[in-house]
Amino acid sequence: MTAMNTASLRSRLIRRLIPLHAVLLVAFVVLLIATLWASGCVYRRDDGRGIDVLRDAVARSTDGTLFLRETPALKELRGDTRSLWFVIHDKSGRSLSEGEVPPEFARLGGGDVDGDRSWDRARDDSRHISGQMKVVETAAGPVQIIVTSEIRISDAQSLLQITLAFFGLMLPGFALMALTTLVATPLVVRNALAGLDEAAHQAGEIDIDKRGARLPVGAVPTEIAPLVTAVNDALGRLDEGYERHRRFLADAAHELRTPIAILTTRLEGLPQSAEKARLIEDVSRLATLTEQLLDLQRLEQRLAQSSAIDLAGLCAQVIADLAPLAIAAGYEISLQHEGARIDVWGDRGALERAVVNLVQNAIQHGGHRGAIVVAVSAPATVEVRDQGPGIPASERERIFEPFHRLQPRHRGAGLGLNLVREIIHLHRGEVSVTERSGHGACFRISLPPIALPALAVG
Repeated sequence: MTAMNTASLRSRLIRRLIPLHAVLLVAFVVLLIATLWASGCVYRRDDGRGIDVLRDAVARSTDGTLFLRETPALKELRGDTRSLWFVIHDKSGRSLSEGEVPPEFARLGGGDVDGDRSWDRARDDSRHISGQMKVVETAAGPVQIIVTSEIRISDAQSLLQITLAFFGLMLPGFALMALTTLVATPLVVRNALAGLDEAAHQAGEIDIDKRGARLPVGAVPTEIAPLVTAVNDALGRLDEGYERHRRFLADAAHELRTPIAILTTRLEGLPQSAEKARLIEDVSRLATLTEQLLDLQRLEQRLAQSSAIDLAGLCAQVIADLAPLAIAAGYEISLQHEGARIDVWGDRGALERAVVNLVQNAIQHGGHRGAIVVAVSAPATVEVRDQGPGIPASERERIFEPFHRLQPRHRGAGLGLNLVREIIHLHRGEVSVTERSGHGACFRISLPPIALPALAVG
């Protein structure tokens, strides 16, 4: 059996989005550099290379004419520059030019070569051309050089420039993309799944006592909506099945009451005998089982009539009602309560039934000796203690299940303790069983208390 993959959706998205963003970023940078390469933009730089090359190449013939010596640098310059143009002036007015010199730059030259008139760059944005002018000292004397500034750099420099541009664009972009993914993805996922979180929260609140609950569909993502709808449909079917089951038990219990009453009447008319006593006892247990089934069905309706209840007074009434039965079975029975009044909110009849069932359970299983103590303590706890054999630790949870009995051949129905648990749970309380120090069982009911001042309202 393979282990379940419990990775969160957030971490899955981050692990997938960061590499995807990185690939897209690299592809974008490569495409950008390829476009710049093809257009020649990466190769061009205004670095004064043209003026330096021409300065080293210019010379003067014996008749005073300017000419260019074919230096390796000049050959490389001509090979690197697709539209090379320049014009060279000396102070005597002679000039030397090559290429198509833009008129705008041709008019700028021919000035005072001995002066300090020079500029590094000039542009004519209307025609997207640029150039450089400078007066320099050469082998032919001082000359004025005007040359295009769009000079291509060497291959090694081109490679270095491309590499720097690549990493200069990719690394910061990748870091920014990763940071954005790490920060934005959880926020986007959380906002997108907010409806699902709400649905999960409401699903956790669903209980058998809160039938009719449905999960919200409108706020969940479209992809998950079919699952939520299917869960709602399943909840609807469960509600229908529970309602059919509840009606069946209620109807069956009601139908049993009439024949049980008739049977009891007929048995009471028989002559006194040991067999009659056993039959009456059996019918009594059957009547008790029927009433317990009806009690399970009436609990929710009875809780609608809730009120404030004096817990100690309720337990005192139960002891008064059951004292003859307990004494006849060989027990001493008493109430322990010290301190202020303890009030709880609920249905008095249902809570009284729960305490009665616990006391009857102690009478039935307490070994017919010793004492049965009902103790009431703060904040709102009732304990029913006996001195019988106790309950094994392995059975302390199962005894609250319906129809479960410690002794399979015992004649009880096994619904009394289950009814106690249902009553206490409907009152938002807890019921548990522990072993008393020494011997015997201790059933503890814990209920939410209410403050006395609140009872005076209304």
